[in-house]
Amino acid sequence: MILFLGSSLIPFLSIGAISYSTIYSMLQNKIQSGIVSNLKGVQQSLENTLTNLNHVSQQLAFEGSVGRKLDLLLAAKEPYERSRLTEEVRNELSLITFTNPNIGLTLYYFQKEGTTIFENMGVKDGFAPEKAPLLGHYNGISYYGPHPSSNRFVNQIVLSALRRVELPDRQDVYVYIESGFRLTSGILTGDGFGGKVAHLILDHDGRVAYSHIPSVFPVDSLFPGFTREGTSGEYAGHYWFRERSSQGWSVLSVIPAGDYNREMNRWWTQVLLSSLVFLLISLLLGWLLWKMVYKPLGAFHGEIESMEKQSGQGQPGGESAVETAASLAPATHIPEFDDLLQRFREMRGQIWTLFAEVEQKEKRRADLEVEKLLYQINPHFLMNTLDTVHWLAVLHGQGEIDRLVQSLNKLLYYNLGKLGQESTIREELDALQQYLTLQEIRYDFKFLVRIEADERVLDTPIPRFLLQPLVENALYHGLDDEGLIEVDVRQEGSAVRIIVQDNGAGMSEEAVRRLLEEPPPEERRVGMGIGMNYVKRMMAIHYGEGAGLTIRSAAGEGTRIELRLPLTGEDYT
Repeated sequence: MILFLGSSLIPFLSIGAISYSTIYSMLQNKIQSGIVSNLKGVQQSLENTLTNLNHVSQQLAFEGSVGRKLDLLLAAKEPYERSRLTEEVRNELSLITFTNPNIGLTLYYFQKEGTTIFENMGVKDGFAPEKAPLLGHYNGISYYGPHPSSNRFVNQIVLSALRRVELPDRQDVYVYIESGFRLTSGILTGDGFGGKVAHLILDHDGRVAYSHIPSVFPVDSLFPGFTREGTSGEYAGHYWFRERSSQGWSVLSVIPAGDYNREMNRWWTQVLLSSLVFLLISLLLGWLLWKMVYKPLGAFHGEIESMEKQSGQGQPGGESAVETAASLAPATHIPEFDDLLQRFREMRGQIWTLFAEVEQKEKRRADLEVEKLLYQINPHFLMNTLDTVHWLAVLHGQGEIDRLVQSLNKLLYYNLGKLGQESTIREELDALQQYLTLQEIRYDFKFLVRIEADERVLDTPIPRFLLQPLVENALYHGLDDEGLIEVDVRQEGSAVRIIVQDNGAGMSEEAVRRLLEEPPPEERRVGMGIGMNYVKRMMAIHYGEGAGLTIRSAAGEGTRIELRLPLTGEDYT
């Protein structure tokens, strides 16, 4: 079922992942392009509106004709002259506002008195343009908004400009101009991508001058995470996009995350529904396939379990095993399964037969190795014969022969008298002394032997016959009359270190390699010549990977053999 579903669903999911990545990118580009395009339009429209306010305010300032007539009006004393100038200013104001349909409320504002004149529309009580949110101050003009209009008869959102008239005699006279409210409303209500879009206007320092959603971005608060270079981001479940004007202020489009991802979520829902239908179809086909093969597979599984139980209880080898296997479960009536079962049964019988043969061969080989290593001579016959030689030597006054025979008898008794039993380091050193006594009598040269042992490790159990092959190696490699063999036994941490060192002729690197890696020739595997092969095998059997054997030698510089035998918890002190 899993394989079938995997083979069916993996290609579909792979194509779905690629399609998702591609369509997601396309939708993101489409949405962002629409938002950014609309945002640029809003920013451009606001810039044009502010530019238009600036242009109109220039005509009403002192440099313009209206501003000069206002200065004359304020300086006139005669009623007729004042009336004439008043009418001219009013007519010119009417002409300017008529030729600029995007202009709303226009008036002159006397800041000290808090009064206004030449209003083209009614003004709300308590008129104070400085209280509106400041958008920016450029070239002597303060721009405000968006904010509610000061027009008495409307309450729409507008932009406004406050410009000093620069009269020679008065510096508190300003021109106040508002944009047309329908213009500003149209600028800030476009969506650009089919979703709900809110707009923010920030001043040069990132302060919110206008907000469609004051609950999230309050007016007069600093925009969260504001940087002059940031163009987009996410905050409080809203995505925002920013366009910065050449005048320093910025306009932002803010879209709720739900609206922003709406089209993407719609596509994702369609993909999930399609995937679910495809999964149900795959499950149905998989169930039908499982139903078709379940019975023969169940029979095959039962056959294997039955064979496992019988294997655990033991089975005869050879032909009887094959016959027993063949008489188990009935056939599945599927040729392929039946042939497989029959071959499996035959194979199991053959494996049992091979296991039995290998076990017998290994047992026989181990017995032969032990006999070859430890039973080369009959120990009882040999020791009884040596006892007879010993007494004959005593009777005839042959002291040297007596000492030789006693040492040999003790050594043979140690090596052959307690077969299979462990020894201690103390007993190994005693046997080594007997061996060296024999060698001194046997060879026609004298050599010096120094044995030093740590008292703490003398009773530590070790395999029997471990030290003699190491000393024998020293005697067989060039020791002469000035020869010296040093045996040092010490405890180092949690191990016993045994070093056997001589000053003989030494060995080449090739000889050391053969001694460590290759078994000795067949003719040397007899009697006392068991040698290093026996040492390596005993260490591997008793200590495994915890023991170490190293040999350092060079021609003319002697040989140093070091054993490291790990101590058990009972031996470690």
